[in-house]
Amino acid sequence: MDQLRTDDPRSLDFTLSDDPVALFAAWMKEAEAAEPEDANAMALATAGSDGLPDVRMVLLKGFDADGFVFYTNTRSAKGAELADNPQAALVLHWKSLRRQVRARGPVTPVTPEEADAYFASRRRESRLGAIASQQSSPLADRATLMRAVADLSERYGDGPIPRPAHWTGFRIAPVSVEFWQNGDYRLHDRVRFTRAGDGWSRARLYP
Repeated sequence: MDQLRTDDPRSLDFTLSDDPVALFAAWMKEAEAAEPEDANAMALATAGSDGLPDVRMVLLKGFDADGFVFYTNTRSAKGAELADNPQAALVLHWKSLRRQVRARGPVTPVTPEEADAYFASRRRESRLGAIASQQSSPLADRATLMRAVADLSERYGDGPIPRPAHWTGFRIAPVSVEFWQNGDYRLHDRVRFTRAGDGWSRARLYP
């Protein structure tokens, strides 16, 4: 007969943590070592003025005590939704570790300096693509996009490629962060951290 385990050290470690930022950093480090690619891929949910939710995969490009950062074209669907309703939710799921992290909160743009620094760190082709793409707008065919990229490549040559004003980053300042660890027999571990003034309160949840 299968024996029900109650002594998984992974569960004990994280359910005793008082710092969601440090805990997330530790989990992300483990995910980067375990996941074959894009350990920083996250589902981002937004909703515009019509109230309908929208979700898509984006890449987490930074996190600290102030929140989770991603970058996008502000003229995209998510950019328009964030302009109408500057709140978002995210989830990162690491299948190989059988873990996930959820967070939600208000969203604010990063500083121009932060956006400039990250844009400059991207590959040249990605910078050209960010300028050429009219993200979320109808596209006649792929050739049209590739011609725009080629034209921009010729225009800028080996020179600097400036960040377009409509391309920037956003920071989700979480009001709650929930950590989930898979358990046998669906007896999962869940711990939710909720913003409480300058700190966090912690509660363990039923699976």
